[in-house]
Amino acid sequence: MNTVSDRLRDIRRRLAAAAARAGRAPGEVNLIAVSKTFDADAVAAVAELGALHFGESYMREAIDKIGLAEALAGRRLIWHFIGPIQGNKCRALAGMFAWAHGIDRLKIAERLSELRAPDLPPLEVCVQVNVSGEASKGGVTPDEAAALCADIARLPRLSLRGLMCIPAPVDDPENSRASFRLLRELRDRIRASGSVDASAFDQLSMGMSDDFEVAIEEGATMVRIGSALFGERPA
Repeated sequence: MNTVSDRLRDIRRRLAAAAARAGRAPGEVNLIAVSKTFDADAVAAVAELGALHFGESYMREAIDKIGLAEALAGRRLIWHFIGPIQGNKCRALAGMFAWAHGIDRLKIAERLSELRAPDLPPLEVCVQVNVSGEASKGGVTPDEAAALCADIARLPRLSLRGLMCIPAPVDDPENSRASFRLLRELRDRIRASGSVDASAFDQLSMGMSDDFEVAIEEGATMVRIGSALFGERPA
């Protein structure tokens, strides 16, 4: 696959096949093009092919693209912040993004709620769960997720939409299946508990370039794909 058009076509084909294996429609899964480290021209090229959702992890870079890049001016793209969220990122995140995927502390959620402007739609958020217990990864433990979700659900200017995870790296994508299943089952238990708005709490942000097909088979509604779409990241 030598061009971004070829790569996107192949990803969409694989996404549809994975959804079909799970008895799902391809439209149930949103492809988030992870554009971190790629410039605005690269984003514009993917947007020209019909991509709508883009994911960023580095705030300074995201500000330059979303707010300042001429190549993206006037495009109605949906921006997802998928990286770790520190307090000093909250103002820009609350002002420029539609989604925040990595919330793992109530303090951060409260700050985003305070900073989200009333004239913007509520910021759509997912709670990050550390499904593999890695000390190097962010996220609450599975046992802590329900309480954090219940607290976030009460905050104004936020819409709690679901859960997100980044499993431990593995050589075989099949080895991530149990982690994805854990997240789906946890989402379903929280959804049934009555502590969140069940009609809105329906999202699972899971699966990346190497394992998105397994994630879709286990219920992913958003897959975050970077290198398989854009190619090798710049140094």
